[in-house]
Amino acid sequence: MNNKEIFIEHIDPTEALGVHNQNLKSFQLHFPQLKIVARGNQILLQGKDMDIQLFEEKFDHLLQHIRQYGSLSEAQLEGLFTGTLVKEPTTKNKSDLADGGEVILYGNHAKVIKAKTPNQKKMLSLMDKNDILFAIGPAGTGKTYTAVALAVRALKNKEIKRIILARPAVEAGENLGFLPGDLKEKIDPYLRPLYDALDDMIPADKLKSYIETRVIEIAPMAFMRGRTLDNAYVILDEAQNATDLQLKMFLTRMGPNAKFIITGDLTQIDLPRKSMSGLVKAVNILEGIKGIEFAYLTFEDVVRHKLVKNIIKAYDKSVENVMDKSS
Repeated sequence: MNNKEIFIEHIDPTEALGVHNQNLKSFQLHFPQLKIVARGNQILLQGKDMDIQLFEEKFDHLLQHIRQYGSLSEAQLEGLFTGTLVKEPTTKNKSDLADGGEVILYGNHAKVIKAKTPNQKKMLSLMDKNDILFAIGPAGTGKTYTAVALAVRALKNKEIKRIILARPAVEAGENLGFLPGDLKEKIDPYLRPLYDALDDMIPADKLKSYIETRVIEIAPMAFMRGRTLDNAYVILDEAQNATDLQLKMFLTRMGPNAKFIITGDLTQIDLPRKSMSGLVKAVNILEGIKGIEFAYLTFEDVVRHKLVKNIIKAYDKSVENVMDKSS
């Protein structure tokens, strides 16, 4: 009888073992002569050398599949044992890959999450080399979606321990007391775009667990005051609606092992007229600091309906005409 230890690395052990160890139970059924014990990210095997080697081979295929596609269905698990596991993306995902773009991760049902435009790809390369990134551009350019994808990838790769997503709740003046419901019900409408992105990338049951255990935290910007955000990927969305003092407060929460992405649209500032956008000031005073970078997206990066590009161009032209008349 031989003993062997296998370690699950670079993915969540629960993804490999399955909910309530269902994947591992399937392995036990197919390897009845092996004693199989799971402890955290470690699997202990005891049995004949030939059985152990075959187990390792099958389990390695399972890990590779989950790392590449993000999940493994019951049918795919059975295909693993019968030698019919499909290792290629689905037909839909093949077409997704064929139309260009750099894959960030595979989301729910092996959905391909990728950077589709040059400036989205620039966001990826800049975050590889820097700890703070400002992604600035008009609506529909994928700023938030790309930022969330980078954060989820870092969490899956165990580069960080948690994701923190924040937004300034400007419409309520960050005084949410008059809204009905508990705190979650009060702030959810302002944070819905962040939930929508997460829904594409993390299975519903796992996302619920992450939120309940605060592995993923979604909160108004005001709730960041007094905290140190470490071992985390932190995203501030709609930063154009943060005041100068608020943005300074947010940026100075950064812990030693953290990455920050600040997204915003300088054409959609909802602050009162007398309040200066903190994002505007940040662009002016932080550019040139090592470790801080800026990615500027334009209407060419719009990934929504094709009409959105024309709408943005029309509004930009309207602003230029007004400025010309006033000068």
